Amino acid sequence: MGRVEYLTIESEALKGNRLGDPHVRQLAVYLPDGYEDSNHEYPVIVYLSAHGRTHYYYINWNQYDETLPQRLDRLIASGEMPPAIVALPDDWTRFGGSQFIDSPIGNYETYLLDEIIPTVDEHYRTLPDREHRAVMGHSSGGYGALYHTMKHPEIFGAVAAKAPDAYFEYNALPALSRFHQQVAKYGGIGEFIDQIPDIHPKRGSFWEAIHTTMYSMAYAPNPHAPLGFDPPIDEKTGALVTDVWERWLAFDPVRMLEEPQYQDALRSMRTIFLDVGSFDEYQLQVGSRLIHKRLTNLGIEHQYEEFPDGHSSTSYRFDVSLPIIAKAISP
Repeated sequence: MGRVEYLTIESEALKGNRLGDPHVRQLAVYLPDGYEDSNHEYPVIVYLSAHGRTHYYYINWNQYDETLPQRLDRLIASGEMPPAIVALPDDWTRFGGSQFIDSPIGNYETYLLDEIIPTVDEHYRTLPDREHRAVMGHSSGGYGALYHTMKHPEIFGAVAAKAPDAYFEYNALPALSRFHQQVAKYGGIGEFIDQIPDIHPKRGSFWEAIHTTMYSMAYAPNPHAPLGFDPPIDEKTGALVTDVWERWLAFDPVRMLEEPQYQDALRSMRTIFLDVGSFDEYQLQVGSRLIHKRLTNLGIEHQYEEFPDGHSSTSYRFDVSLPIIAKAISP
């Protein structure tokens, strides 16, 4: 059986973040069976958490299902998947995530690229190059995987994204239309942010509001604004601020794919695997279909699968994505 180790990282990138989230974090690292008894070097898969999740969720317990380490043990032991090291960063924030980019939430892009990946390569017998390093994730983690593949093809050579945030007109705009009333009950956006730890119960509209707040801070930063970002709505009327919305759209993978440098980045991948539930509650299947269509029209090789399910409780799809991505980066 494989095992999981935890490394403590004192992050310079996250020091002094605006939300006051911890800069000392644990990095969970799965080591496959046989690691200790061999001198082999291993490919690395970096797994990015979905919004509202962090590494502990995937490692410790999954009701009625396997944990990620148990699934990895089974897939590797059966020969369906070659052995690999899997790194799971702690990416929790007051908003439940960061989209894995540098913003007033914290410098999570720098944290990932300049601290997490070098730490894994320094502590373990890895194959420390992009040809043997992949990134994957679900939902916001799938977004981070796609984003970093397009932005940093020198770091990652393969990507698997399940139901990534994309086509913001469908996955973000409906919630944004409700944002004004969600934060009004707390006195406004700034007051809502301050009260997040003490708001109870944390369900329903609360999660939608912090998700929208996370998007707002990530996609429209402004160091000169009182909150560190430009609000996407007029708090008095609730109406959309169109120029801020346009700044959001620049981060949409569907829009990013219009840019030649991002097309070239994806064209350089050893494998691109994209999957999504046909009945995704956040309409992320639409964005995935548009990405699939665009990649097809551009002649960029990739694999695309829709499965008959929704957004959550789909960890069984790891049985498909993990073998594909591990085979792509194995020597």
